[in-house]
Order: sequence, then structure tokens, then C-alpha cells
Amino acid sequence: MIVDDEKGIRQSLAGVLEDEGFVAHAVESGEACLELLERRAYDCILLDIWLPGISGIETLARLRDLYSDLAVVMISGHGTIETAVQATKLGAFDFIEKPLTLEKTLVTVRNAIRQKRLEAEAAQLRHQLIR
Repeated sequence: MIVDDEKGIRQSLAGVLEDEGFVAHAVESGEACLELLERRAYDCILLDIWLPGISGIETLARLRDLYSDLAVVMISGHGTIETAVQATKLGAFDFIEKPLTLEKTLVTVRNAIRQKRLEAEAAQLRHQLIR
């Protein structure tokens, strides 16, 4: 899922991800992101820092409380080191600065999904060993 208030970025990212074989949905706010997650599961969310309504950081905090196994990559054109550190402390997988590059974005999304799948597999194996 792509969460960004800029329509052009949402459309561009969705198009690129779909060209690479991903199913991509795009929304314009943190509230819309949380609402969509009630109806559908996602492997990765690209989440802008600056959003109307609840901020990307607040959305990330809510995502961590509700969906702790979800990979979240923060994106921002106005990011600071403090914001990146705060996002990382809240559990963001990575932080990408705008303007986004195609290669870095795709590598980051693939790595985030791979990491979360490996973590899920490890947890499942640990659970099987405990039995």
C-alpha cells in the first residue's frame, strides 16, 4: 500500500510496483490507510511522513499497535535525521528520502517483505520446537 498525499506520487509508485508484479493500492491519508487495513492485508506499506489529518509518524505508531508484523517503509521529502530516528524507533523498516529512485524503492520494498517473511517463518519454527 502507498500512503501519500501527493496524487502523482501515489500513481507513479503504484504503476512502478504493479509493473514489477506487486499488487498496489494507494491512499491519501493515514486514516484511509488504517481503514483499508481493516478490510485487506498488505505485506508492505510505503508511508509518507507528512500527511493531512494524522501524520505518518502517528500512523506508524498505530500500525505498530495493531499490525506489529507489517513492514513499513517511511518516505519523505522533508525528513530530518530526528524524524528518521523516531520512525526507526517506532519500528519502521527503512526511511527513504524523496525524490524516490526506482531502484532504491524496489530494493527496499523487496527487502522489507523478505525480512518480514523470514521473521514469520522463524517464529513459526520456534513455536513448532516448543511443542
